[in-house]
Amino acid sequence: MRIAGIGCRPGTPLSALLAALDAVGGADALATIPDREAELRPLAQACALPLHLVAVAGIATPTQSARIRATFGTGSVAEAAAIAAGGRLTHRRRIHGPVTIAIAEVP
Repeated sequence: MRIAGIGCRPGTPLSALLAALDAVGGADALATIPDREAELRPLAQACALPLHLVAVAGIATPTQSARIRATFGTGSVAEAAAIAAGGRLTHRRRIHGPVTIAIAEVP
């Protein structure tokens, strides 16, 4: 199962989220932080995918952003969300406009 960990800016439109998900070849589930539920819930509904809201503070990620670390306590929201949802990171974060997306695989 592929989990797409997603980070985005507040107010990110559904069209941008759909484009980012399509760019990585889709997923079987989505994961993000509770602060982004309002942005990700429409994506989950449009794609009929489960949405996991996860805590990411303290999760080690290969990508490090000083701004994200200071705000959320991890180097990458997308990577940490994918990991926190139970997956092993297989694709580091990719940035698509206002959306950051990473993929983890769950056995």
